[in-house]
Amino acid sequence: MLTLADTQFSSRLFTGTGKFSSSKTMVGAIEASGSQLVTMAMKRLDLKAGTDDILAPLKASGVKLLPNTSGARNAQEAVFVAELSREVLGTPWIKLEIHPDPKYLMPDPIETLKAAKMLCDKGFVVLPYVHADPVLCRHLEEVGCAAVMPLGSPIGSNQGLATQTFLKIIIEQANIPVIVDAGIGAPSHAMQAMEMGASAVLVNTAIASSRDPVAMARCFKSAVAAGRDAYLAGLGITSSVAQQTSPQMPLTAFLES
Repeated sequence: MLTLADTQFSSRLFTGTGKFSSSKTMVGAIEASGSQLVTMAMKRLDLKAGTDDILAPLKASGVKLLPNTSGARNAQEAVFVAELSREVLGTPWIKLEIHPDPKYLMPDPIETLKAAKMLCDKGFVVLPYVHADPVLCRHLEEVGCAAVMPLGSPIGSNQGLATQTFLKIIIEQANIPVIVDAGIGAPSHAMQAMEMGASAVLVNTAIASSRDPVAMARCFKSAVAAGRDAYLAGLGITSSVAQQTSPQMPLTAFLES
């Protein structure tokens, strides 16, 4: 079981809600993935009408909601969105996203740390989306974040774990869960992250943009479980030279005895 703040999760695959062709497909994929924590952008909710095709089906599915501050350009905007989220949805959980650059959507480390400190002081359960920066992740842990969510590669790019070297350092140093977020484009990428010792992964685009999102969600579910099992079993040591699997002796050595 994975413990985040005061909640336990049997699934280590978290999912998103963007880019699905319909709410029916979204819910079907979430159910197939086994995900128990689902993130959604507050900017996508229709707060004036009071109804929309995202929130209602998510609530009906029984998953835990993780509202996010996507679209915020600085700490002040992110804190405002988080407080709005707590007021509307009644949850202190918030995925902190601050990316002022609309082209590459790179998270702003300075504003993210600033907002994380403010939100933790206000009693929020903060899960910040950040660069794979080991120093920044240590600072976010120190201000009270419940987890860190370093990127594998640019969000929505499906490029996989381009930041693998730094992810390993973050995982080694962290005393809070490390959830690899963004860039995971194939089940093999998710399995690789879990084999490295990540606590969980968050996947959206790779599932939503596939030809069959429900089937792809099942593939990710299996990959995450296999990667976690492999991590617990302990991977073999890698070597730069060949290693024999049987004692080193000539094939005809028995004739000499």
